[in-house]
Amino acid sequence: MVWYRFRLWREGVLHALEGGLWLHPFELRGERWAHLVSADREVLLRAGDRLDMPQEWLQYRPLKHPATGIRVPAWHWDLRGPRLDLALRLAGQRTPAASPQRVRGHSSSSGAFARLATSSTDQQCA
Repeated sequence: MVWYRFRLWREGVLHALEGGLWLHPFELRGERWAHLVSADREVLLRAGDRLDMPQEWLQYRPLKHPATGIRVPAWHWDLRGPRLDLALRLAGQRTPAASPQRVRGHSSSSGAFARLATSSTDQQCA
């Protein structure tokens, strides 16, 4: 099971809509959070098992496809505290074989967490 962080929001959404796992870090009222997002509910449930997430915490939230604007069924976990720390600890680096946009983009996050959450390559969790 692999999840990735992307520097471009659009790339993360597309990955999630293709059934991949997208780890999307952000800050809310000064606290570090992340969503673990996918259009594949079963993949998310397996990822939740690795992070010790109760199944009833899985949230349904359709994503708007960037190319079409059509809402597509998707789910996400809210991660913070020890579960977020675990997700970040498990993440490793890889060089993407994907479009250069994934490397040249910018982060929508801010502050120290944004520096932690983004790098010059995609991130993965194996």
